[in-house]
Amino acid sequence: MTTATKTIEVALYTMCIVRDGDRVLLINRPSKRGFPGYIGPGGKVDFPESLSEGAAREVYEETGLIVKDLIYKGLDEFVDPDKNFRYMVFNYVATSFEGELLEHPPEGELLWVPIQEALDLPMQPWFKRRFPLFFEEGTFEIFEEWDQEHQVTHKEYVRKL
Repeated sequence: MTTATKTIEVALYTMCIVRDGDRVLLINRPSKRGFPGYIGPGGKVDFPESLSEGAAREVYEETGLIVKDLIYKGLDEFVDPDKNFRYMVFNYVATSFEGELLEHPPEGELLWVPIQEALDLPMQPWFKRRFPLFFEEGTFEIFEEWDQEHQVTHKEYVRKL
């Protein structure tokens, strides 16, 4: 019996919410940067860095802060079976940091926001769904099976682990 092997493309990203007491640091991304609205710092993991190294690097590049003691919060994953594509975002919270915020951040304006007011800000639906999970006990898994060509979600769930 022969089994066909599929090549699957995987994209690894991180997001790291920087928390200072009852407030978090968000980026107000302009439309020209993609994903407009308020969002946490993050981006693509560079090979061969680890996931947590990628998260810390992205925070530094986008905010100027050096984060320490990252807490892993969960995975947000999108798959497109027709394209054999898996997009994975590993999510962290950092409550220990040092440095000064960048005067001219590359991704958009930086703003310390009270956690209780953050969801009132304009943000992408996927980030709004994920945001409260950063502050709950334990870890989470968000999974979405997506058909890019038809712009349709076939299956999705949010699980607390």
